[in-house]
Formats: sequence, structure tokens, C-alpha cells
Amino acid sequence: MTTAKDIIVKPIRAKAAGALVRRVHYSGKTGRNSQIHLGVYLDGKLEGAMQFGPSLDKRKIQGLVEGTGWNGFVELNRMAFSERLPRNSESRAIAIAMKLIRKHYPGIEWVVSFADGTQCGDGTIYRASGFVLTGIKANTQTWVAPDGKVYSRTSLTKAGNNHATGAASMKSYVKAGYRTLQGFQLRYIYFLNPDARQRLTVPVLPFSKIDEMGAGMYKGKPKRDKQAMAVTNGTAAGQHRPSRSNSAEVSNA
Repeated sequence: MTTAKDIIVKPIRAKAAGALVRRVHYSGKTGRNSQIHLGVYLDGKLEGAMQFGPSLDKRKIQGLVEGTGWNGFVELNRMAFSERLPRNSESRAIAIAMKLIRKHYPGIEWVVSFADGTQCGDGTIYRASGFVLTGIKANTQTWVAPDGKVYSRTSLTKAGNNHATGAASMKSYVKAGYRTLQGFQLRYIYFLNPDARQRLTVPVLPFSKIDEMGAGMYKGKPKRDKQAMAVTNGTAAGQHRPSRSNSAEVSNA
């Protein structure tokens, strides 16, 4: 019987990581800014990938930890695992990835990632892997077009976009029938340098805050409980195996 100890995590080419992410990740999209690509192998076959790179809104994210250099942090942009990987492979792969980054990129002090509570999950994998929760925000950054395609707000408003309205303002998209996806974006941070945690400029939130705000989601489905419904008439996190794919496409959630 295979276990998470049987997986191998090692650097791979961007092309191989992108192909795996497009095949397995719920969004079907790769991390556009990714620069570090790590593959997760089982029995010699690529079954998972993690993509790290700069945040889309790097200047804003940089300030989460005082004194961070421009290249002193990185974002986990994409994480996708096939169902063939054994239980607990996610947390083990992340642990190995953090050791590799700490060894080969000593200037990186911390890693930020975002759980997509509109389409995927609330970050169970991150909580099991030593990340701290530093933000829960109702989604304003992920939008769905009338044809059902999903876009980040940044991709819609950036100069020279090729979407329906060609506008730099979301007002035009609203008129065209675009709408925000209901749910939350949750921000997590992992400290490669323990000293960086002492410089954190935002509070560390208890994981119970997810239930309190009704921000829980598992595999794209809101998780309800009586407490969350009473407080927010929303949803709450359930105690289940984490989703096999997570996303941090919207870096200013």
C-alpha cells in the first residue's frame, strides 16, 4: 500500500508543470507569474505540481511583513494533485517544497497563498501544513462572464485586454452582465524565516474565524453549520479531506 512517504518532490520544467495544472486544477489555468515549478511523483509518474512566483499585486503583498525585500517573498500560485496520490500527499509535498525553497532560495523569507472560497476550498491543506491565516475577505476579485467563464478582476481591467468590453473599469463589465462569484478569499502565510513572523503587520486570525464568517468551502461546495448560519446566514468549514487543487490567482484578495 502506497503512502505519502512514497512521493518524490523535485524541480520540473514550466511546460510539464503547466500541462499537469491545466489537466488537474479546477480552473484549468496555470500560474502566469510562476517561476519555480515543483513536481510531485508517484511510481515515477508526475501526479502533482506546485507553482511559485511573484504576486500579481506584489507591492501591496510585500507590506504584510515589515522589512521584506522586493524578492524576499514568493506566492504559491498553483497547487494541483491528481486523485492517484495517497492521503496526506498535499501536506508532505508542501513540507518538502518549503525545505527546497529555504535551501536553494535563502533570500525568500515567507510564502503567501490564497484559498479560493468561491470555487474550490477554504485552505484545509494550508492549515495542515503550518500556514497561518491572515485574511478573510468577501470576494471582489473573481468574476464570471455571461458565458460562464471565470476571470480575475486584474485580468479584466489590465491595459490591452481582449475581453468583451475592452474596458479598464468594472462598471462596463457589470453592464455587460459580468458578476462577482459569491464566496470568500482567504490569505495564508508560511514563514521560512521565523524572524519574519515577528514583523507581520496584520493579525494572525484563529481558524475558527472561518466558521464565524461563514467562509467555509470544500471541493467547491459551501459547508454549513448551525453556528455559522446563526451568525452570518452563510457557510462554514467542514472537517473533510482537503480539495486536490487550490488557487491563488487573485493575489490582492
